[in-house]
Amino acid sequence: KPVKMALCLSRWCAWNKQSGFVSCLFNGRRDYEIPSASLLLARSVCQRHGLLKARKEPKDKEQYLHRRMCLNTLAYKKPNCFWSPSRFMYTTRTKCCRNQVYSDKQHKSPYVLAQNDLKNLYAEIRQLLAVSSDLKAICDYYFDGKGKAFRPMIVVLMAKACNLHHGKNGELLSSQHSIGMIVEMIHTASLVHDDVIDGSDTRRGKITVNKIWGERKAILAGDFVLSAASVALARLGNNTVVSIFTQAIEDLVRGEFMQLGSKENENERFGHYLEKTFKKTASLIANSCKAVSILGNCDPDVQEIAYQYGRNIGIAFQLVDDVLDFTSCANQLGKPAAADLKLGLATGPVLFACQQFPELHTLIMRRFSVDGDVDQAWQYVQQSDGVQQTCYLAHQYSQEAVRHISMLRPSPERDALIQLAEIVLTRNK
Repeated sequence: KPVKMALCLSRWCAWNKQSGFVSCLFNGRRDYEIPSASLLLARSVCQRHGLLKARKEPKDKEQYLHRRMCLNTLAYKKPNCFWSPSRFMYTTRTKCCRNQVYSDKQHKSPYVLAQNDLKNLYAEIRQLLAVSSDLKAICDYYFDGKGKAFRPMIVVLMAKACNLHHGKNGELLSSQHSIGMIVEMIHTASLVHDDVIDGSDTRRGKITVNKIWGERKAILAGDFVLSAASVALARLGNNTVVSIFTQAIEDLVRGEFMQLGSKENENERFGHYLEKTFKKTASLIANSCKAVSILGNCDPDVQEIAYQYGRNIGIAFQLVDDVLDFTSCANQLGKPAAADLKLGLATGPVLFACQQFPELHTLIMRRFSVDGDVDQAWQYVQQSDGVQQTCYLAHQYSQEAVRHISMLRPSPERDALIQLAEIVLTRNK
C-alpha cells in the first residue's frame, strides 16, 4: 500500500497546475501522460490520507485529453491558444546525452553564428549558374540574396557541431560549404516546379517565374538549376554523399506524386500525410545534415544523430507551415491564406478537425473542388482543435530533434540548433 500511495503521490506532484497537462516522472525521465481518470483517483487517495490539501476541481474543458493520431501518446487541447512551448521544456535525458549547456552566458542566434559562412552563398550560386541567356535572368531572380537560407544555415551549424564533437577546430570544410549551396539549389529548383504544378502567382512575396517567363521556361530553368547542383555534387568526389542526395531528389518527386493523391481509407490518410511531409520537406534537410557529417569523417552514430535531427526538424517545420496557412495572413506567409485548401490539400489541421467534424471526409475526397468547400472546410478547422493538435504534433517532432542533437558535445553551434527548434515552432512566416 505505501508503494501504491507513493506512486499516486509522485504522479499527482508531476501535474502541471497551469495547463492541466500530466507528466509522469520515473527514474529521472519523462514518461507518457496518464488519463485524467487515473489522475483523479490518485488525487483522491492522497487527499484521504492527508498528503494533499483540497483543491478546486479543474473544469472539464481543461481536463480534455484527446488521443493523437499515429503517435502512441496523448494530445492536450489548450483552449484558445497557439501552442508555444518554452525552450526549457526540452530536457529529455538519454544514456549518451550531453546535457551541459555551452559556457557562454548569452547564446548567439543561429542566423548570427552562420552569417559569416553564408554571406556570399547566393553570389557563389549565381556564379555556378552563370550563362548568357534567359536562364541567367531567371536564376538571378530567385537567387537574389533576399532569402533566409534556412536549409544552408542548418547545414553550416550541423557541420561545425559535428566537427567540434570529434575534437576538430570547428572550421567549415570547403566540401561542407558546398553542401549548403547544393541543398539551396535543389530546394529552389523544387519550388520552381511546384509553382508550375500549382499554378501559383506569388512565392516569397514575389511574382513567380512561371507568371513572368511562362511555364515552359520555368520548368527548363528548374531543370537547369537541378543539373548545376548535380555537377557541384559530383565535384565533391564522394560516392556516398552523391547516393544520399540522389535519394533526397527521389523523395522530392515521390512526395509531389503523393500530394497529388489521397487515401480513401480514413485510417491511412494521416500516415500518408506524414510520409508525404517527410519526402517533400524533411528528406532534403535530413540527408544534407547526414552528408556534412560524412564529409567531416564522423562515425556512424553521429551521422545518425545528424540525420534524425534534420528529419524531425524538417517535419516540425512543415507542420508549422501547414498551421500558418490557417493562422497567418498572406503578407506574413508570402503566399495567399488557405492556399493548401484551394489546391485541394488536406493538411494536419484539416485531418485533426475530421475527428470532430466527420463531414470533412466528403470534402477531402473531392479535394474541396465544389463551390463553397474551401470556406466550409475553413470554418470546420476554426471551430475544431485541429490547429492546436497540429501545433502539439510539431512540438513533439521538435522535441525529438532536440533529444538527438543534445547527444553531441556542447558547442555554440549545437546550442544554436537546439534554439532553432524553438524558432521553428514560434515563427509566424
